[in-house]
Amino acid sequence: MDFFQEPITYQNPALRLKVDQFISDQIECPSNGLWHYHKEVEFILVQRGLHEIRMPNRLYILGPGDVMLIGASRLHAPRKLGDEEMVHTVLHVDLQAYFDPAMMSYYRHFSEALHPLDELNEMFEDEQVRKDVGRLIEEIHREVRDGAKGYEIAASMHVKHLMLTLLRHDAKGLLQPHEYVDAEVIRPILDHIDEHLEERLDLEQISQMAGMSYYYFSRYFKKTMGMSFTDYVNRRRIAKAERLLVTGRQSVAEIAEEVGIGNMAHFYELFKRYNACTPKQFLSKVSFK
Repeated sequence: MDFFQEPITYQNPALRLKVDQFISDQIECPSNGLWHYHKEVEFILVQRGLHEIRMPNRLYILGPGDVMLIGASRLHAPRKLGDEEMVHTVLHVDLQAYFDPAMMSYYRHFSEALHPLDELNEMFEDEQVRKDVGRLIEEIHREVRDGAKGYEIAASMHVKHLMLTLLRHDAKGLLQPHEYVDAEVIRPILDHIDEHLEERLDLEQISQMAGMSYYYFSRYFKKTMGMSFTDYVNRRRIAKAERLLVTGRQSVAEIAEEVGIGNMAHFYELFKRYNACTPKQFLSKVSFK
């Protein structure tokens, strides 16, 4: 089984998004069944036909008018269903680029530190929410495609409207505000963690990067991200392990070492804590039947 990190080339680097409409009249698409991920959040709107999206914990069947949200770096595999022509619009967007001072109190949850954004997909069972989000996806596509004067402003406004719609209809309370977050401090730290998961991540060294004392940074990180530094690092390591498991090219022991967890008992304990299953059970979820 293969998977890959899909490179997303932005149509306008300043907007940090890519939006396209795809039309397929083939029964089998080239991407059918291929597991992949990307750092951008993905919104999908189906205009015609049937589209299947498989994630490790759930299978989605999307028909005309349906929308779906896939969180950043979340494994997923698409598949066209049936022989009817399928038309769908896909928006990839780096939401981190859209946080201005007025929005920073929502940074932690949109950064998916505690919950992947696809946990919000239940809100699209509401017809009005589904229509509102679908319309915004179409508007962003139209603005970027046509490139009329000021389209950058319009597209940015629509992306923020998307985020506002998610906030307003978050019945689960996953996107609750909290205290102001200084993104200029925390973003480089989070990037550094992701880039060095296989290494020993020393809190003393990280606190120096942030220009804080060990004890102040420890409290600051927990207050900012809603979890301890160690818990955050472990979550990111297991998320990477999930992606590596899908390739089937490495043993569980090799994967544990690659994500910086040398103790196998500890690796299994963490994996079950965050996935409620063993690595073997996780693999059974991502295999197409």
